[in-house]
This record gives sequence, structure tokens and C-alpha cells, in this order.
Amino acid sequence: MGDGADVDPVPGAEEVVGSLLEASHLAAPHEVPALVADHALRLGAQDPVLYLVDLEQSVLVPFTGPGQDVPHDDLPIDETVAGRAFRRVDVETQETGAGHGLRVWLPLLDGTDRLGVLGVLVPDRAALTAHGGLLELRLRRLAAAVAGVVVSRRRYGDTIVVARRRATMSLAGEIQWALLPPLTFGSRDVVVAAALEPAYEVAGDSVDYAVDEGRTCVAAFDAMGHGLASAQLAGLTVAAYRNARRDGRTLLETAREIDDTVLSVHGGRTFVTGVLAELDTDTGVLRWVCAGHPRPLLLRDGRVVRHLDDTVGVPFGVADDEGTGERGVGAVRLEPGDRVVLYSDGITEARSPNGTFFGLDRLVALLTRTEGDRLPPSETVRRVVRDLLVHQQGRLQDDATLLVVEWRRGHHTTLLPDPAPPRTP
Repeated sequence: MGDGADVDPVPGAEEVVGSLLEASHLAAPHEVPALVADHALRLGAQDPVLYLVDLEQSVLVPFTGPGQDVPHDDLPIDETVAGRAFRRVDVETQETGAGHGLRVWLPLLDGTDRLGVLGVLVPDRAALTAHGGLLELRLRRLAAAVAGVVVSRRRYGDTIVVARRRATMSLAGEIQWALLPPLTFGSRDVVVAAALEPAYEVAGDSVDYAVDEGRTCVAAFDAMGHGLASAQLAGLTVAAYRNARRDGRTLLETAREIDDTVLSVHGGRTFVTGVLAELDTDTGVLRWVCAGHPRPLLLRDGRVVRHLDDTVGVPFGVADDEGTGERGVGAVRLEPGDRVVLYSDGITEARSPNGTFFGLDRLVALLTRTEGDRLPPSETVRRVVRDLLVHQQGRLQDDATLLVVEWRRGHHTTLLPDPAPPRTP
């Protein structure tokens, strides 16, 4: 026998996760924090508190329910142990001092989409690792269940949505966030990670993707103008894209459908730039159509090896009598681990207060540095956006979008934490 591993220190603990999931079926969104706290306590973990990542992914925000008096402040992602657990997608610990126990931070994940962290107190490190790491294993499982509860409950009320906001959302931003898919997805074959800024005022920029058997489709759009009208145009464009994609249209047919839709509603008075791409996840062949948008970048082994500029057509919605010409379809075969980067001109043309452009060279340098550090695409995207906001001192003059697609077949990339150590028999 190993270290008394035959004696369960918390009888009934194996039923805690199941109990949480069952109780969540009848829980309203605002009841989630109390529900999580109750079940964490049943594992012997004290002072449980949920943190959700804010929309700008700069801080972790405490998520508390009615009547919960939890004196915790926002936690900067780049400066705290909790933030490190979020960034690295792994369990982190923190000595609290004065014999108050060990703070354990566990990432909350919806697949590979980082929702926030769960923080709990345990007596000490020995308690966490005793019995073959049984308590850590149970806390990991609890965190996985908590993430599922947060995702399922946020659809039924505003509590969880509002908890992530640290500023007033514009009406245009409200339209865009309702339209967006989850901004991170990961599987054994492909990873997609995206970010849009300014988070609370984004209007004309948008992204979309679909991961299906043997094929991953991604798109990035930049609708002309600003504010509500731009958001409406972006929404129309994304709807046309989804409709054509789901109908099985080719890339060129889909582009034509977007053209016709924008023209039929706006009569050639406005336009949308964009990139449509389709990745064969079995072979690694990427095909794309570029409509007046900045050329995507291809990264391999930490450096840009190609600008995908074989074919560049005019923006979507430009009237035929203005000479659209025929758009072409570019193609390239990726190698496992390659990353394709789609971005809007709101990144490269962002100006600092002294007028300096953020520029393509700076973007490329950031992308290569983060890939060299073997960061997952979601963290790469977050760090680029952080640097962009610093460059413009926190205030963007235009929408800025970044989307990274990585083909992973047979390639190792850190996406999820390593499994907890097994219990010693």
C-alpha cells in the first residue's frame, strides 16, 4: 500500500462532480457561484471562488452570486499566479503565508477555450499530493465540470455575460458578440484562435469558422464604415457566408453569394473586404479567396515563409459595372505545425500617439517570437492584442482582428494541461 492510499480522505468525494452536474440542470446562471462553492467545500477545498476572463483578456474578474461576500479583486492575467494558470492552461499553486494554506488555481476550459480559473484553498502542498495526488485529480475534474456548467448556463440569462464586462458595450458591439462563434477551438487536427478589438466597440470586423469532417473553413471580414451601420453590414456578410458554406458551395460560389447579397441590400454603395479559406485537414491543403483584404501570412518553424498573395480580388459588394473581374483561388500545402494568420488593417495601420504605425514587421516579429516560445495559438493571439493596445495606449482608432489557424496533424502543440498524476495503488 502506498501512503495510506487505500483510505479515502474524503468519503463520497467521487460523487461530487456527478452531483454538481445534476444540480446544475435546475440552476439559473446567477446560482452557479454558490453551487460551485458548495461542491468545492465537499471536497475539502476552502474559500472557493470563480474568476472569468474579461472580454479584453487582460484581467480575471471574480464571479460571485447573490449574497456571496467574497473580498477578491480583479487579477491581471500577465502579473499574477492565477493569470499564469490561465496563460499556461495548467494548475498553479501559491503559498498564502501565515499558515493560511495553499492557494490552488485551476484553469476553466470549454474544450480549449479559456473561460477563467477556479481558485481554492487547501491545507498545504502535502494535502494536494497525498494519496497519489488524489485531491489534485479531484479538483481538476471539478474544474472541468464547472467549465461545462458555466458554458451551459450562460445561454439562459445575462449574469455570466455581464460578469465578463468591465465597460459599457456599444450597440454595434452587442451585435457583433452575438454573432461570433467561440473565439478558440482546438482538436487533434486543427486549432483556431481569434480576437477582435476594441472589445466593447467593435463594429465592422468579424470572423467565423466551421470545423467538420475533413474540412475546416475560416473567414475574416472588415465591413466599410464604423458604428451600427458597419455592424449590420458585417452581420449580413457573415450570414451570407454561413448560408453558402452550409449549402456546400465552393469558395468562388460563396464569394459570389456574398457579393450578390451585399449588392442586393446596399446597391453598390458600400463594400466588405475579407478572406475565405478552406483547409483539408486530412492532406493539409489550404485554399483561399482574398477580396481586398490584407494578405494572410504563413508561419513555419517560428518564421514567416510566405505571404498568401497569389490572388487578390476586389472587395465584396463592388458592382459588376465597376469591373470586379474574376477572383482566383490560391492554394498551398501546409506542413504539420504550420500556422496561417488572417488579420485586418486595423492591426498594421494602428498608430501610436506619436503617429508610428504598428506595422506588418512588428506583427510578424510578435508572431515569430510567440511561436518560438511554443505558446498555443490562443495565447499568441492574446499577446499580440495586448501589444497592440499598449502601442495605442489602450484606445484603438479602428477595429482590429486577428485569426490564427494551425494544422496540427501529427504535430505536438501545448493545448491542454497534462493529466493529473494517477492515484498510487
